[in-house]
Amino acid sequence: MPRNTPFPHPARRAYLTLALTAALTGALTACTAADAAQDTAHAPSGRPGVTSAEEARLATLAQQAVDAGAPGALVRVDDGHGAATSVARQASWARSDHTLTVNDEFRVGSNTKTMVATVILQLVAEHRLQLTDPVEKWLPGLIPNGSAITVRMLLNHTSGLYNIIPGDADVLKTFTGQDARQWTPEELIAAGVRHDPLFPPGTQYSYSNTGYIALGLVAEKVTGHSLRDLVQERIAGPLHLKSTYLVDGSDRTVSPRLTHGYEPDASHLAAVLWPGIPAGTAFAGPARPAGYVDATRINENTEWAAGSMVSSAQDWARFDTALMSGKLLPPAQLKEMRTTVAEESGNPNRYGLGLEKKATPCGPVWGHDGQAPGYSSWNYTDSTGRRTVSVYVPTIFGIAAAKPAAATEALLNAAVCTMLGKPVPAASASAPTGS
Repeated sequence: MPRNTPFPHPARRAYLTLALTAALTGALTACTAADAAQDTAHAPSGRPGVTSAEEARLATLAQQAVDAGAPGALVRVDDGHGAATSVARQASWARSDHTLTVNDEFRVGSNTKTMVATVILQLVAEHRLQLTDPVEKWLPGLIPNGSAITVRMLLNHTSGLYNIIPGDADVLKTFTGQDARQWTPEELIAAGVRHDPLFPPGTQYSYSNTGYIALGLVAEKVTGHSLRDLVQERIAGPLHLKSTYLVDGSDRTVSPRLTHGYEPDASHLAAVLWPGIPAGTAFAGPARPAGYVDATRINENTEWAAGSMVSSAQDWARFDTALMSGKLLPPAQLKEMRTTVAEESGNPNRYGLGLEKKATPCGPVWGHDGQAPGYSSWNYTDSTGRRTVSVYVPTIFGIAAAKPAAATEALLNAAVCTMLGKPVPAASASAPTGS
């Protein structure tokens, strides 16, 4: 699975986060095309840029993902020519909660890491900390062997810190909404370091949400400001991102613009749990049709700096463009962000500092993926930031079975290739691609 997901390898298999089709069995009840069809906020066809045929193909693939069992699918593509193209599709049963539109707010999970890394690198540019600083300098006594773990290691997942989600059973209970505990960042780190480190610092790569919780605390210690305020003051405010904010547990209000997110109920979830997730794991929430529960109100305090951002497709495209074009970081820090390390053996993707270089059927792109309870998101851009793409699906495990995983990957592949102005390779059009 990609780096952004809160769930670790070995469940990770292919380019799409949820392409576990060979390992998982079972399927959720699919919605019919007549009930699920919905399309909102389309940009006009026939203009320069994305063609009407490409737009129609994206709409068809989004519908196929819904027909396969996804509660909805939202796509926004800007190929750098003309207006962006947007498509939304939704299962009919989900519309009673909220009508999905491309302007909705969405929990973007580990895409948060790119913004947190941007804040850290801005502080580096201001000479307020260094990438070589040991964690012990800023968080004394909090992390064992902190004198050997640097800020850079936290950013590129080479610290060796154990990944608390889903590895720690207590944190997982809160992540799924079964426990209402309000975790502090310090408590989350304590949950991580009570497990043995995976390897000596700096010697390997292993995705760690624990490391990004530590980075959030480093940013607060350096500046004296909350991470939520730092994101607002340094990124969301200057870029006029009206739908982008960090959820820190202090405000449990749910915006009416927030897309509702869903997960399979306990009886359906058991068939699609990834390896390493304890049997009996279930998400809390009101029952919904098609074997789902509404997970929208699950508290995100277990993710914080690792994945508690709310945003929209348009906002995130503006952020990606500003980041990759050099508006948020000086050249030296942007170069550091794009300096990558190899991920797991056999994985073609490479991880920088909160930013991943993703291998796709139509060529490499930059960005991140994300999961939060009820939400999966993929945000990518080209190397210049001129082209952007977002694909949002309001579930994690609802697209973990073979059929919806394949349909979602086909949609993602087509969206990325459309962004890059390239035809979708035939092998990638309808089935998961290996990595």
